Order: sequence, then structure tokens, then C-alpha cells
Amino acid sequence: MAQTYLLFDLGSDEEKVQQARHKLESWKQAFRLDKKLQYKLERELSSEPGSAEAKSEAKEEPAKTEKAKAAKGKAKSKRKSEAAESENHGPVKLFVRLYFSGHEKLSEQRWIDRIPTEEPFKGSSPKIVREGEPTFDEILKQFDTLE
Repeated sequence: MAQTYLLFDLGSDEEKVQQARHKLESWKQAFRLDKKLQYKLERELSSEPGSAEAKSEAKEEPAKTEKAKAAKGKAKSKRKSEAAESENHGPVKLFVRLYFSGHEKLSEQRWIDRIPTEEPFKGSSPKIVREGEPTFDEILKQFDTLE
């Protein structure tokens, strides 16, 4: 079975990332491509100065009074969620693996042609890496290490 990887740089637009993920999930269900089409996201952590401040504030000890504890707990959880959101706004790379057998070459080629032309993937500088190319082993290792 031949593997082909499509690499997309989706930038830091979280809405575009979610649209791409939703589109791939709908294709997997509609066309029964469970093991033939797999994807993983690689999020690079952004090192914004605001996220470091939010992390240091989240480590503060809570106040001793009950009212202060409740108020501080709410603010603390809000700061943690803001810190998590700011970390997720770094550049996102999408790895799509097409894993078709030898007799499904036409189906594989149709998906290779179709995916980069669909809306959330347009303009995200698609790169196609086929089995046997020099960078294939690097992409394979990187795909396997992602969750």
C-alpha cells in the first residue's frame, strides 16, 4: 500500500483549522475512508509575552478567606483558559496521510487533486510528499510522533 502525505500550513487562524478538521472528518464518514485518510495537527507554541504573565499569575496562592478563595478561583481558572487559548494560536501545520492500496491509484489521485482545491485548504501552500521521495522518511517520523 502506498502512502502519500499532503502538508498544509494553516497559519494561526483557529477557525480555518477547525473548518479543515471538520471537512476531513465529514469526508472520512461520507466516503468510508477511515484508515485511508488520516490527519494530524502540529501546533507550534507561540511565545507571546501575555501568555508568560498569565502562567505566572495562575501559580499564585489563593487567599485565606472563603469569599476571596471563590473569587480568586474563578479568576485563576479564567487566566488558565486564556493562557491555553493564547498557546493554541501559534502556527498550525496539517498533515494528511492518504493510504490507498495499489489497485486504488485512481481514487488516490482524485483525492490528491481534490483536497488542495477545497475551501479551507486553498492558499495554505500545499506540499505533496510521495513514498520514495527524499523527504518522505522525515515526514513519516514526524507524522508518527504527533498525537
